[in-house]
Amino acid sequence: MAVGILASLLVAAPNAAVGASVATEPLVSSQAAAAEIATFWLGDGGANLAAATPYSVQTAVDQITTGGGGISPDGKPAFTAPSLPAATGTAKPGMPTTAGKVFFVGADGHPHWCTGTAVQSQYRNVVATAAHCAYDTESSGSTLAKWVFVPGYADGAVPSGLYVGKQLFAHYDFDAYRDYDRDYAFVNVYEGVVASATGGLANFGRLVDNVGGQGLAWNQPVDSTVDLFGYPAGPHPDGRRPYTGESLESSGGRTTTATAPSLKAENLLAVDSPFTGEGSLGSSWLLRYDKASGRGYLNGLTISVADTDANQRYDTSLSPYFDGEAQAVYAAAGTHWSGAVLPG
Repeated sequence: MAVGILASLLVAAPNAAVGASVATEPLVSSQAAAAEIATFWLGDGGANLAAATPYSVQTAVDQITTGGGGISPDGKPAFTAPSLPAATGTAKPGMPTTAGKVFFVGADGHPHWCTGTAVQSQYRNVVATAAHCAYDTESSGSTLAKWVFVPGYADGAVPSGLYVGKQLFAHYDFDAYRDYDRDYAFVNVYEGVVASATGGLANFGRLVDNVGGQGLAWNQPVDSTVDLFGYPAGPHPDGRRPYTGESLESSGGRTTTATAPSLKAENLLAVDSPFTGEGSLGSSWLLRYDKASGRGYLNGLTISVADTDANQRYDTSLSPYFDGEAQAVYAAAGTHWSGAVLPG
């Protein structure tokens, strides 16, 4: 890992949040149910993965206001360390092996996807994404069905296994009130599986062992430089589609504060980005990203996009601000063990 990241790890120290509210929900009822979910996605040559479309729920906001106050860190800036994979990953040079697609079945009964990223944790089994890419905000159901993570997804390939979601951790304010200032989720996943030569499933090991894990940063200065990684796929308001959603894309810039009245969100971060909303929901915002190692610190997640100059092209991505309460949700997920989908 590059010297800059290593140096930052030496001075980083966890900062426990006070009074954080953590909500948790199971995503699957048993190992047998997890195996059925994996078969749903990997069966028939991954037909359901290929048929999935980018999630189109709350992808864009009509207007935002940037700059000004509103965000107040609840403690000192702090970090947890990223982790390298046990073996060399399959990402393109300069791109993280930790990014991938989150697949699930929506309220419409059809397969969809968002973006997710693997983060370091005690049991090496946590995926971060937007909370509304895990909670079903369109129906009475509490969570989205058949939730899985496929790191490194590109052109229909599953290069580093498929990981079935086991337990969802989020902020209570999003669970109870749909507070988009808290639109982040950390999901425990079972160990990976792949399609076996006989047409069944085979175990594939722990997520972070296979692809590595990003660190986490919280209570950082609002004016920070971040790199975004995601799978944008939807159209701009003018109908143009600059992205296919088939491969990982990147953008980045300096963050500022933002409010989004249509989301009733008052404490967001904004960054200049050409990503469209569909497909990029859940994209990772990485602080101090090092291209050589593909590692940095997760410091935000795309929850929506906006066209701020009314030229019919999206130009801004939005994220919750990661404070000590976000870290507390992450820490709660990090203490939850998952195990393997298949016995033995």
